[in-house]
Amino acid sequence: MRAPILRQGKILIATIQGSLSDADLLQLREELATDVRRYRSTGVIIDVTLLDVMDSFAARTLRGITQMVKLLGAISIIVGIQPDVAFAMVQLGLTLEGTTTALDLQDGLDLLHRSQEPSHHAG
Repeated sequence: MRAPILRQGKILIATIQGSLSDADLLQLREELATDVRRYRSTGVIIDVTLLDVMDSFAARTLRGITQMVKLLGAISIIVGIQPDVAFAMVQLGLTLEGTTTALDLQDGLDLLHRSQEPSHHAG
C-alpha cells in the first residue's frame, strides 16, 4: 500500500505517496476506520501533497473517509492539495464538500490542536 499511517499521540497521519488505485483507497479507508477505533484517535490527517491528480472516485472516497471518521468521533483534515490538482478538481466539478482542508501538514496539525483545546471563558 502506498499510504502509510503514522500515529502521533491521538492523531493519525496518512500520507498518500503517489497515485493510489481504487483498491488502495478502499484499503486506506478500512485501515483508518480500524485505527481510529483501536487507538481512540481524536484526529486524522490525510496528506495528499504528493498526489498529482484526483479523479472522481478518489474525491468521493476521501470525502467518505472524512465523514466516516466524524461518525467515529474524530476530526479529519485533508492537507496538501496542490494548486494544479485544486484547479483540475474545480474544472471537473469535484468537491470535498463538508471536508476540512489545510495548506500543509503543519497547518493541519495546528488546526487539530486548536480544535481540541478546551475553551476558556473569562467570567
